[in-house]
This record gives sequence, C-alpha cells and structure tokens, in this order.
Amino acid sequence: MSTETDRRYRQVPLAGLIVLQLVLQPTAQSRDYFNPALLTIGTPQQDGVDLSAFENAGGQIPGVYRVDIFLNQQMVATRSVTFHADPKGDGLQPCLSMAELGDYGVQVSRFPTLGAADSTCVDLTAIPQASSRLQFNQQRLLLSIPQAAIKQQPRGYVSPAQWDEGVPALLLNYSLSGANTYARNESGSNGNNQYANLRPGANLGPWRLRNYTTWGRDSDGQDKWNTVYTYAQRNLIGLQSQMTLGDSNAPSEVFDAVPFRGGQLASDDDMLPDSLRGYAPIVRGIARTNAQVVVRQNGYEIYRTYVAPGAFVIDDMYPTGGSGDLHVTIKEADGSEQQLVVPFASLPVLQREGRLKYSLTAGQYRSYDHSVDKSALMQGTAIYGLPWNSTLYGGVQMAQRYQSAALGVGNNLGDWGAFSVDVTQSRGQQKGLDRQTGQSWRMRYSKNMVQTGTNFAIAGYRYSTAGFYALSEVLDTWRSGEMAYWAYERRRNRAELSMSQQLWQDGGSLSLSAIREDYWNSDRSMASLGLGYSNSWQGISYGVNWSYNRNSFGPQRSNDQQIVFNLNMPLNLWDNNSSWVNYNLNNTKGGATSQSLGLSGMALRDNSLSWAAQQNYGSRGQGYGGNLNLDYKGTYGELSSGYGYDRNSQRLNYGLQGSVVAHASGVTLGQPLGETAALVAMPGAAGVSVNNQTGVRTDWRGYALVPYLTPYRSTDVTLATETLSADTDVAQTSHRVVPTRGALVRATFSAKVGARALMTLTQGNGKPVPFGATVSEADQNAAQGSIVGDAGQVYLSGLAEQGKLRVLWGNGNTGQCWVNYQLPTTPQPGGVVQINEVCR
Repeated sequence: MSTETDRRYRQVPLAGLIVLQLVLQPTAQSRDYFNPALLTIGTPQQDGVDLSAFENAGGQIPGVYRVDIFLNQQMVATRSVTFHADPKGDGLQPCLSMAELGDYGVQVSRFPTLGAADSTCVDLTAIPQASSRLQFNQQRLLLSIPQAAIKQQPRGYVSPAQWDEGVPALLLNYSLSGANTYARNESGSNGNNQYANLRPGANLGPWRLRNYTTWGRDSDGQDKWNTVYTYAQRNLIGLQSQMTLGDSNAPSEVFDAVPFRGGQLASDDDMLPDSLRGYAPIVRGIARTNAQVVVRQNGYEIYRTYVAPGAFVIDDMYPTGGSGDLHVTIKEADGSEQQLVVPFASLPVLQREGRLKYSLTAGQYRSYDHSVDKSALMQGTAIYGLPWNSTLYGGVQMAQRYQSAALGVGNNLGDWGAFSVDVTQSRGQQKGLDRQTGQSWRMRYSKNMVQTGTNFAIAGYRYSTAGFYALSEVLDTWRSGEMAYWAYERRRNRAELSMSQQLWQDGGSLSLSAIREDYWNSDRSMASLGLGYSNSWQGISYGVNWSYNRNSFGPQRSNDQQIVFNLNMPLNLWDNNSSWVNYNLNNTKGGATSQSLGLSGMALRDNSLSWAAQQNYGSRGQGYGGNLNLDYKGTYGELSSGYGYDRNSQRLNYGLQGSVVAHASGVTLGQPLGETAALVAMPGAAGVSVNNQTGVRTDWRGYALVPYLTPYRSTDVTLATETLSADTDVAQTSHRVVPTRGALVRATFSAKVGARALMTLTQGNGKPVPFGATVSEADQNAAQGSIVGDAGQVYLSGLAEQGKLRVLWGNGNTGQCWVNYQLPTTPQPGGVVQINEVCR
C-alpha cells in the first residue's frame, strides 16, 4: 500500500469523529452582552458605567410603577405595583398579594403553595403555566393564568372589590334662572321671575345624603319654597340592593309609583354587569312663541326652561328616583298655556331565569299636597324570572284605609314580541264614602320587527271596574279642607301606544304616539295623538310633526292642533359641522302660521360656547319676533343668557348652573355633577382639559370635577395632554375608576410642575457620573427617577429653583452621591436649562 493510500485511510476516521462530534454536541448559546467600556470611548475619564439592570431582556430598575393590569388580555385594575428583579434574570417580577389575585378572579384557594393568606408577594409559579410580563413602554402588567384557575364571570363583570365608594365630601348641585319682561305697548306687561333648583348632599363611605329643594319668585315678589325629597341611601353589595331612608318613591314595575317617607330596600340592577341586565324620559313639544316650559311629575315641579318658537326637545332632566306620567305646561308669551302628558312607561318586567328583583317599603304616604293625611303604608313587590322565557310578578299594598294585591305574568314570545298581563284587586274607602272593592286589568306589549323596521316601544291597555281605586286615589281624599271635584274621579280606561316605522333605505322614519283616557263618575276624557316623519340627506335633516290634543268635560271640549315642518342644514364657517342653519314652519288650529329662520353653532376651545340666533314672523297679528341665546360651559360652571322679543314685549333671561364640592383638599367648583362624578386631583397643574368633557379643565389649584359617570362601570378619566403647560409633566395620563352609585371618586395624577433641565453631573474626582445611574429627588422613589446618559448628562423635569438630588448606581451601597443644585434665574432658549453640577 502506498504512502498516499495510507494517509487517506488515516484521515477518514478523523473526519468521521469530527462529524459525529458536531451532530451529538448539545446546542451552546451565549447571552447578549454589551461591553460598557465602549461607552467610555472618547470620554476616558468616565468609568463605573452601570448597565446591570438592563443587561437582560426586559430588564429595568426595580421599584414601584403604576401600571394597567391585564389578566388574560382583559384589563382588571390600574394601580401602583412593587417590582423586584427576577433571580433568573427574566426582567422584573410583580409583588401581588393573595387578596389582589382573588379580586381579579383567581381561585387562590386551589393553590396553597402560592403563599400565606396574608402574603403580599405570592409565587405565581405555584399556578401551573402562569406567567407575568411587564410591558415597560406601555406601563402594562400582563398576567397569563390558565382559565381553569379563574372563576367564570359573565361578560362585562367588574369585581365588587374594585368598586370605589369615593371620598368624603359635601356637595351642591344648583340651577339658577330668571327672566325680565318689558312691555313694548299697552298689550304687553312688565314682570320678572326667578327660579332656583338646589340639590345639596353629603358623602361618607357608602352613605349618601341627598336633598332636592326648589325656590321660585313671581312678578309680584311672592316667594315659594318646595322640598321635593330628603333621603339617606347606601348600597348593600351582598344583596345587590340599595337601602333608602327618608323621602323617595316606591318602584313602579307592579304598582303605580307611590311617594313615601320611611325606609326602603330594593334591588339595584346597575350592580349587575350589562350582560345580565334585562330612565328620565324625553319630552317633545311645540311652542308657538317664546315660551316657558314647566315639567311636573307626581305633583312636583322637576324642570323649568325657556324655549324659542317651534319644536323643542328636553332630554336632560334630573332624575327624581321614581316614575309617573310627566305633565308638561307650555306657557306662551301671550299668556296662553298648552298642557301635554308624556307617558313614562316601558316593559321592564321581564327578568332572566333565576333572577329575583324585589322591593320592600314601609313608612308614611307623602303627598305633594301637605293637607293630605300622612297615612301609614307598607308595600312589597317581587319579580322572578322563570323558565320558558317567563316572568312572574306581584305585590301587596297595605294602608289604614286601603289594601291591594297584584299578580301578573310576562313572557318573551320571540318573533311575536313580549307581553305582560296582570290584575290588581283593591279595597279602599274614600273620605265620606263607603268602602269599595274592584279590579284593574292591565296588558302591555312590546315588539321590534327587524324585517319591516317596525318598533312597538309600548302598547298598553288598562281597564278598571267601578269599584277599583289606586292607592293615591283613596289616600289623597283624606285631607283637611274641602275636596276638589276631581278627587272622586277614577280612571276607567286608558290606552296608549308608542311606535316607530323605519321606511326603505334612506327613506326616513315615521313615529306615532297616542293616549286616551276616560273616567268613572265624570264626563271628562282626554286624548292625545302625535305623528311624525324625519329623515336626513347628506347631513341635512328635516322632518314634519303633527299633534292633536283634546280635553273633554261633558259637552265642553278643548282642542289643540299643530303641524310643524323643520329643516336643519350644517355650514362650514369655521370647522366642519360647527354651525347650522335651521328653518321652522308652524301652523296651528285656526290657520295661524309662524315661520322662523335661525343660525346656531359652537365656538371656542372644545366647543364650550354654543350660540343661536333666530328671526320669526307670524300671521294673524303675531308680527315679527326674534331670539338670541348663548350658553358657555367652563371650569367653574355653565352660564346661559338669552334675549327675545315679539310685537308686545321683550324678555331677557339668564341662568347659571353648576356644582360646589368641599373635600379634604379644599373646595372645587364645576359643572353640574349628575348622580355620580369624579374629582380630578393634579395639584399645581392648572388649565388641563379632560378628554370627552366639554369645558372641564383643572382650576387654579389643579382640581376638576368630571360629571355624569356611570355607577359600577369602569370609566377612564383621561387628560388632554396637548393642554399641559410647558413646565408640567405627568407620569400617566389616564386613570381608571369604578364608582358606586352617588360616589365622588378621586382620580389622582402625579404632576411634576417646575423647570426642565439638562444637567451634566460629575463626581468629586472630576469623572462623569456612571452611565445608567438613576437621578431622583430626595423624597422620590428611585424607580421614578431619570437615567443618566453619556458623559454624565441627565434630563430632569419638574424641578424647583433649588433642591437636592440623589444619584444611585450599582447596588446603591457604594454607588451613591448627592447633588445640591441652584437653577439660574435667567430664562434660556427652548425652556430647557443647561447646567453643570458636582455630585458629592
């Protein structure tokens, strides 16, 4: 064998060994590593560069961070969480307590190795396949936990542990209005009147104290005070109910609403998530002239406003906590009045299978007429969801001279709609009469036909026998003084219908409403009919409405009939859809016709100013008239004013509404709060707007009131960052709150208000402070500080003119120094101060 052949055979085993080694060798990897020495190139005097916190993926400085917490991609909380470095080098790990995990729906009892019940930092690895990850840039903590370890909750569920009872506070919602009228000729008259609507209250823990008081002064200088209600209320979370002590109204699902003074325990459906849940109504009318509109419910005046001629809509009434038909009075400029009745009814009786809705009421009957006896009464109602899409409901009423019992059933028939039928048996004795017994039958129907676009919002009929009385019809007769003739009237028949019809595509919609009533022991009857058509085309909306009202008393009849055409067209004077032109044509009974042409719009930042100008003309001697109205929503309230004139008089009206809240941090003024609200606290940051809230900005101290929050629902209070001043920085711009009913929840934002500086820091030996060191104020958490960059430079904001800074690097024991700084008083270009300081 040749030498060459020998060499070839000797090499083959060696090559095979190399291939075998490569195949069998386990994979070897090296972790990413950045040599800090590279940062000293060009700056050899800089040493001690500390990047230990950032060497691993996801690495950040341990400390306390405010984060949004997501559990399986669903947000469950926003709060400050302590993070520590993972021993395995997997970034930062959160410290979460057993109680917190339980609040988020984790079944902690199934995993005893998580930690003790009072543990503040559990071991998430005790739950198989559970993990956490901090998205530092988005300030989000992502928790991933197997679904088997989580309690199954309905969609939209918000844990009661997250419900916020709010801060202790004294509150006042107010609405002030008035009008001065001046005669232009002998047909007119001078006069002025004022009106105040006051709703003071107090919050302490879960308790809510509320009062509703009105005051009015007429042209003769006569004052009239009226208290609508005073009550204390709190939620009972375990019962999903509200307990009320004082003046309120018993629920109206089974019986008519009954005003009482006493105590009540009733279900609160708002505590349920939306997926498990089965209103002040809208008032529409037509004014012939510049008119005053007064709305009464259950005898109480609950709303007053001024409207221009034409069709009007009232959709911002403050809820009174009860129900009952709304009696609307339209007082025209010529002294005439129109009376409207707006039915406040629906079909809320249907409940999900297994759901119990109840109310228990005890106390005294509280009539708006103070001459009526305060009779003791009790009422109980129950509505229970049965199988087969059915609901059983009923109740009892007990008073000294009146007793009744009701029983009914409702059913969802699917394509056939929903209906309910019930009967009420009563026994009562009116003053001066014998005891009477009777029945009242009621049927209600609701149906939305998607195929035809027809919606029966409510269709109902009630028939009462001659001996049937409602509770108020009996108790209102027991009073001091003479009885009014109508006190002995009893409703015999009542039929009502409210429906809408969607026409073909782009064909608009029709609406129909009708009511008819007649009475026992009286020739009086009432009928009301309304028919409307509305549509829009390329932003232009238009409609026609016809109404007919008839009141009969024997041979005497009072009829009123109107037809109105309206047109609304957007203009582009400043911004898209910021102004509109509108036209209105009104024809009344007898042929009187009025026309109006107007211009309206919005202006200023976030459309906080709304304005409207209108010119009108009427036949039959009405002549010319006009209106000019302004409304401004600002930080401290809402201001309105208006001027109107016609042939006989001219009127100047004005109004102011808002709120005053006294809390632990001072007194804050704002727009009307509604039932539930938030207090934005950002001390030192003035003039910062809140998104989606017209005119809501922080006051001179940095506080603002955000009105009309939805109770028991998550709401994000978000700042408009473009309104922050040049010397203001905020750590987070959104705060999530979950208020309980009537709460004033606090949304705190950490604002750093002060100078901005680019500071170059050197150590006592003349070398720059290490790259990656953290700089924070003396009383600030290091994790919330700023990070030193190249050559010892660090950007800082919110600095006072002078102060003390702490610098940390490494483990913080030996790598620490302090900076005493003094900012120059001379302003510098760009608003950023550049200074050099020594860290000692």
